[in-house]
Amino acid sequence: MRDLVEGSARLPPRRRTDRMSASSPQMVDPIAVLAMVAPGGAWLVGGALRDRLLGRPTSDYDVVVAGPPEPLAQALAREARAYAFALSEEFGVWRVVSRRDGWQVDVLPLDGVTIEADLARRDFTVNAIAEPVHGGELVDPFDGLRDLTGRRLRMVSPDVFERDPLRTMRLARLASELGFTADPATVAAAASGAEALASVAPERVFTELRRIVASDRALDGLELMGAVGATAVVLPELTNLRGVEQSQYHHLDVYEHTRAVLAEVITLERDPEQALGEQAEPLSRFLAQPLADDLSRSQALRFGALMHDIAKPLTRSVTPEGRVTFIGHDQAGAELAMAVLGRLRASERLSQYVGALARHHLRLGFLVHQAPLDRRTIYRYLNATAPVQADVIALSVADRLATRGTGSERAITRHLELARQLLGQAFAWLADPPRPPLRGDELARALGIGPGPEIGRILGQLQEDSFAGEVETPEQAVERARELLATGGR
Repeated sequence: MRDLVEGSARLPPRRRTDRMSASSPQMVDPIAVLAMVAPGGAWLVGGALRDRLLGRPTSDYDVVVAGPPEPLAQALAREARAYAFALSEEFGVWRVVSRRDGWQVDVLPLDGVTIEADLARRDFTVNAIAEPVHGGELVDPFDGLRDLTGRRLRMVSPDVFERDPLRTMRLARLASELGFTADPATVAAAASGAEALASVAPERVFTELRRIVASDRALDGLELMGAVGATAVVLPELTNLRGVEQSQYHHLDVYEHTRAVLAEVITLERDPEQALGEQAEPLSRFLAQPLADDLSRSQALRFGALMHDIAKPLTRSVTPEGRVTFIGHDQAGAELAMAVLGRLRASERLSQYVGALARHHLRLGFLVHQAPLDRRTIYRYLNATAPVQADVIALSVADRLATRGTGSERAITRHLELARQLLGQAFAWLADPPRPPLRGDELARALGIGPGPEIGRILGQLQEDSFAGEVETPEQAVERARELLATGGR
């Protein structure tokens, strides 16, 4: 990229003259097609151009055109065998979506009389660069290329945050995704307008927050959010963790502990073997699965790390002996986490997932003192934490590794030993969930009673007994069921 900045500001050749991608002859290159069908006044702008200059892959493109967007969108769709539709009639934006290659192009009208005027209305200089779709000199009126080289985020003008307060969140998101540093004047301007984030649609706020939390440098993005005052507006519950002191078993206050747990979750994603040994590979495969809101399970787990202790300020008390307690913070935290994510318009699935992590994050720690565990105890743990059995074990490991107070080394060793055992059991459960030896209708006939809650209760107990190895055959199940029916389940 240095050659781009210090040379003639002309990009190296990037497209063939036909419509196929040079990397894959079966894949249509939308920019190559645009070069064929676009009029003279059309430019590639925004994040796609920025990412290409940085050598980052992209599949979402923004193109501005000096004229109505619809003809260009329709021409692109026709030549690339894609779909075109009006994305915003109010703003005249059209979107073209590939039928098979995973790319999309938004075609927008020029915002101003000239391309320079359009770029002047953008947020940061690294996004205020344009390239004619036919190739040629870059349009770079705000020295965005220089800032790309310096890995710097700098506002285009002092009013960028006033015009769209969401840009305060975007500043943190770009810093975390790109690894760039915001310049002091930009940070100051973002901070002065942070309170206006309260007026932004929560869906837009969550989109930025989700990308910050999922990014490679999530901690840096969250730190910048705090520095400019965005956290206090969009996640005041997180800000409230600052300065909340804990017991002797912790070496950090609740806020710094939360950051440390998030850091440990990220470390588990990248290098789980040190903590989890033979369970590292199956955990990595499991956490790579998609969960909700365009997040993998591992990325959603980061939200669990952020919110697992979110109710500690509400439940903190000090005993007459001076011991700090947070009784019930797990249950209260589950409700609060779901309320926060609901306020941000996250999906119900993500809200329930994070709530379950908060609700169950202490359970494994309580079991450490009962080790070695019998089969019945293992069953009750896995049944209680379903369907987040493996996820909450990973969170508990991160929580334990981030707790380095009195006696921590011995406690960490014991915790990791049990976590490895339970992870193996959790993956076996997920692959082949336990079942009672009889179906409900079979049990009802054998007992001579009709279907109802009693049958469900007995089936649940039989499933536990079967997992524990105490009931193995249908005949044993019927005998045990008669005992349960006679004793009321005791």
